[in-house]
Amino acid sequence: MSTPRFLELPPGVGRADVVTDMGTFAALRALPTSGGCEHRPAVLVPGLTGSKEDFIGLLQTLAQAGREVVAVDLPGQYESPGPDDFDGYGTAWLGRSVAALTVALGGGPVHLLGHSYGGLVTRETVLSGEAELLSFTLMSSGPAAVPSQGRVDDAQRLIGYLGGDPTAERLAELWERFLDAPARSSGLAEDILAFLRTRMLANSPRGLVRMCEEILSAGDRTAELAATDLPKMVLYGENDDAWPPDLQAAMADKLSARKVVVPGAAHSPNVEAPETTASALTRFWNTVETPAREG
Repeated sequence: MSTPRFLELPPGVGRADVVTDMGTFAALRALPTSGGCEHRPAVLVPGLTGSKEDFIGLLQTLAQAGREVVAVDLPGQYESPGPDDFDGYGTAWLGRSVAALTVALGGGPVHLLGHSYGGLVTRETVLSGEAELLSFTLMSSGPAAVPSQGRVDDAQRLIGYLGGDPTAERLAELWERFLDAPARSSGLAEDILAFLRTRMLANSPRGLVRMCEEILSAGDRTAELAATDLPKMVLYGENDDAWPPDLQAAMADKLSARKVVVPGAAHSPNVEAPETTASALTRFWNTVETPAREG
């Protein structure tokens, strides 16, 4: 899971709820602290066990470039309520819910980014044709099911532990048995540890099971995505341990996408190298809006 390094909201960043036709999204909305929003907005979607707070290190820098930035919890994640229907947590439904979010924000097209499992979700947003988009960024995400054995083991363990009894009580047991000790041994501050526990236990247990099933079985839709004329970027850490960097590089080539490799980062460049990541995103988004200025 992405682990934010701080939780205090930077200047210009506030907590908000965005009501859509497919439910309410909990969000962090960032605006420039000086000047106006001269550029188009961006929407940031987290990974499977993540949340809007995964992007907290990026938000002020991205907004200061002159745009509104909205980071969200997917339905069933942390502070966003989710559906009762187990199948509602599949990538197709979640992708359509993100499309509904972009419509609810109003004001025209947005730049869309998906991190990790959020990349599998947001590619469905793109392919649905239901969202008005300016660009699409896959961050630390791959063309299909996650291949890393460690990530596969984590997802299978969660399915095995929760699948037969997807309740809040069972999820709390999962945290205590498997996740609490590793989190404490990592040297994190107490407020971050408390946040990680609160966030995990606030997730929909049914949603976690379904999302884990999806991240283990997602098919390759690269060819379909490549057929869209949307400008694309693939951004990942040089030490990504979920989807191997060479796999993401090959996907970028097939997508004719801009490729950015973040030095020193692993699976969460948004946390591990926020300034480098924010700079790359801003350059890409600005170029999409004013392509004649490239170079």
